[in-house]
Amino acid sequence: MHYWNTGTEGESVALDEDVVRLAKGANLASIVTLMPDGHPQAQLRWIDTDGEHLLVNTEPQRQAARNMSRDPRVTILIHSSENPYDWAEVRGRVVRTATGDEARAHIDELSRKYTGVDYQMAIGPEGRVLFVVAPERVNTPATMAAGTD
Repeated sequence: MHYWNTGTEGESVALDEDVVRLAKGANLASIVTLMPDGHPQAQLRWIDTDGEHLLVNTEPQRQAARNMSRDPRVTILIHSSENPYDWAEVRGRVVRTATGDEARAHIDELSRKYTGVDYQMAIGPEGRVLFVVAPERVNTPATMAAGTD
């Protein structure tokens, strides 16, 4: 069966409307990156989208940030907070990073989405980093249902 909206290696595909809906909502995502030895590492995080890319905001010293800076391949599984059968998986690559005011403004925006207020946690001396992920494969329950043998 074919389950994926798939581009060729390094080629972006459009985000499915379900991915955008889930990423715009207050839903958590499992972010899977690759450790230096090749093992996957998964972390639960806030997620966002600009409609074309998925946006992951973290601190530069965190392991996931170090992993994405070294190896841009990432898988993001977004889970609906209301329905366990409503999800989207995106495999892609980091195509841009942002730091400074852009990353700080974004974490405040994310925090307002998830908590209703600007980001309240202390931010270390290295600040924040925003990873912009271009999708290469998209899988949702709808794409699975449309698959053929």
